[in-house]
Formats: sequence, C-alpha cells, structure tokens
Amino acid sequence: MSNKLFRGAAIGLAAALTMTGCGPGDANGSGDGKVTLNMVESLTSPARTTLIKSQLADFQKANPNITVNLISPPTDSADQKIQQMLQSGKGIDVLEARDITVGPFSSNGWLYDMKSDLQGWDGWNDLTDNAKSYATQNGKAYYVPYGFYGLSTYYRTDLIKQSGFDSPPHSWDDLIKQAEKINDPSKNQYGYAFRGGKNGNTNAVAIIEAYVADKLDTKNAFKLKDGSTIFSAPEAKTAMQSYIELFKNGSPPSSIAWGYPEMVQGFSSGSTAFLLQDPEVIETLGQSQSITKDQWSTTPLLVGPSGKAAQPVATAGWGIAQSSQHKAEALKLTEFLTSGPRTVEFAKKNSLVPIVKSATDDPFFKTGPWAAYVTMNQHPDTYLNVIQPRTVSWWSEWVTKSDSELQQALTGKMTTDQLLASWDQYWTAKWKTAGQS
Repeated sequence: MSNKLFRGAAIGLAAALTMTGCGPGDANGSGDGKVTLNMVESLTSPARTTLIKSQLADFQKANPNITVNLISPPTDSADQKIQQMLQSGKGIDVLEARDITVGPFSSNGWLYDMKSDLQGWDGWNDLTDNAKSYATQNGKAYYVPYGFYGLSTYYRTDLIKQSGFDSPPHSWDDLIKQAEKINDPSKNQYGYAFRGGKNGNTNAVAIIEAYVADKLDTKNAFKLKDGSTIFSAPEAKTAMQSYIELFKNGSPPSSIAWGYPEMVQGFSSGSTAFLLQDPEVIETLGQSQSITKDQWSTTPLLVGPSGKAAQPVATAGWGIAQSSQHKAEALKLTEFLTSGPRTVEFAKKNSLVPIVKSATDDPFFKTGPWAAYVTMNQHPDTYLNVIQPRTVSWWSEWVTKSDSELQQALTGKMTTDQLLASWDQYWTAKWKTAGQS
C-alpha cells in the first residue's frame, strides 16, 4: 500500500470510528482527532534528549493535532525497557531501534514493516545508498536510520610525541609497539584504552576482521568467502594472540572491566594514549574540560597484515511498534526526524555519519577529527565497508557469550584456541539451524 493510500485509509477509519461513537478511548487517542504518540529512546544522554525534544517541538508545531511524549530510560536499561513495552503491546508507538535489537524485536513480531509506506515518501531519494540499504534489509523496513557509527583510531598527540613517535599508528602492529612503549604504570600512563567489559567482543572482532580482510565476506563479516567463520582462520589466532599481548603489555589492568564510559574517560584524562571508538566520541571530547583540541586527533581504522581493515558499519534509527494504534501519525513523525536539515543537525550534534546525500558537501564532515572518516570513504579498497550479522535474533545471546569468554581468555582461564573454537562452533551451529550454512 502506498504512503498516500495508507494515510488516507487511516484517516478514513478514524473518522468512521468517531462518527459511530467507537473511538479508541485509550491514552493515545482522545476521540476529537488529537493523538498522543509515546516515543522511547535507547541511547539516552542529557544533551541528546534536549536535542530530540527540540525537534519534537518543531514537529508538534507543524502537526498541532499530534502530541509526542518522549520517554528516556537510562541507557544501560533502555533496550530492556523497550522490549518490555513492546512485549506488553502497550504505551509505545515510536521507538529507537538499533541494528543489535531489530533482529530479536522483529522476529517476535513487535515491529511494523514500513517498506510499502516509505515508497511514497518524498525524502526517500534524499537518503544515501547506505541509508536505503539499511532501511530495507531482508525485504523489510523496520526502521529508518538516523545516522551511522564507524570505528576510527583516536590518539593523544602529546603522548605519542613525548614517546618519540612522528605519526600515529597505521596498523595493529604499529599500535601494539607504540602502546607498549608509552605504557608506564609507575606514572599511571598506559598505551591503549582496552575494552574488556561490556561489548568487549566488538574490538576483539575488529582485529580478527583486519587480519582476515583478504578472505572476508563483506556482506556477512563473520564469514570468510569460503563460507566458514572468521574465527576458524589461522589468522584469527595470530590476531587474538596480538590482542591479548596488547592488553597485558600496553593497557591498564583495570581495563579488563572497561566499557564505553571508562575507555573515553581514560583517554580524555591522559592515562591512555589510544582509543578505538565510534564518531560520537568526537563531540564528547570536544565538550570535555580535561583535554584540549590540540592534544588529540583521529586516524583511520587500523589495518592488518594485508594492509586492509574492515569497517563494520553500525546504525540505529526510528521504528514503529506493531502494536501502535496510530501508525499513520507515527510514520509521519519517523519521516520528519529522518529528513531535511534536522537529520544533518542530529548527525552533527551526535557525531554520526549522516544519512542524506547533501551532507557530503558540508565542510563540517570534511575537516578536523572527521578527516579520518573522509579518508576511509575515499579508499574503500583499503578500508572495506562490511556488514556484521547484527540483525540475527541471537545477537544479544552472542554478546553475552563472547564478552564472558573474552574475559576468561584475558585472565588465562581459557586459551586462545579454546576461545576461537567456541566462537567458531557457536556461529557454525547457529547458521546451520537457521539454514544459512
């Protein structure tokens, strides 16, 4: 059904219900044509919530019959809160869907497929090919991305200069050498802001993908071109041995428990020289009082022995709950938030790679810390854009398993061989069960 027809049918149905005295009568509909949408964000932060509220105020001004109630749970529990609301089928219309949650959410039938509706949206052709691709995966459109995350290497210009290096690391081997030289526990100075805690698996996978880059299936970056898992490759063992060396000889011992906040804090405070992170850190560091803009910069993602790196694109966006009784209005809000200047503003203030073509000409995304991303985009044969299988229904299970086993490997309770064998067997079995082997 086209967007225009969808909206016409929804309006006609609402009118019919009102005329017969059978209006919805729930908290979201008043029976007088006015609607309240409940919208839930996941990656909550004060500045971000303020920005979203500002954009919602603009939407409500343009659509006086629609009120949006923004719900902002704490980030650590937000996805669980969204899941509970979706499962109950109550109190949620628009939600922040992430590439790591859209799989389990959609497999449970909790997300509305917007594909036919988006075909009639004027803003569709303004989106980049990447945005269109992620918006319509597996023939469905469960969310529209608001931006993309991609890894780059952050480095302390002051610390590498003090240690006698003329340039930041280009490869993982360079990073390990520089981190080990900078590492001096007696001065509370360490090389690398290691991620050993929540989502620690992501950086471990990053080095493995770099080491197997020549063999990688870019459409499923947990697979090699021959169909086997990346964890089965001999290069994966070399990568993990190097990664554990980086932890033991170039990172703070406490980083075995570090997640995103601790990594960024360690880097901004000057206790670590290197950080592998998404572009959202650019804005965080720009606002930090503990680091000046001449003390840090970015360089492209670290390459492996073949001189290539795998850039795993991660994303999130706005989707609609299948249980929503106001899908036409929810669709209008989703389209509003992901089109025009407001989506560029959202990308700038949240340090995201933008979703619209027009942003590529914006000087903001070509200079300073963003230059690393421009370099990677200009050299796709070196920095391979790859898709990780984050939309599978078992992704959350994988994160829990891999984080736990990585910690066991870091503490010597599991060997590198045992770790990789476990990960290889896990994905091989899952794909076989899903008919993807």
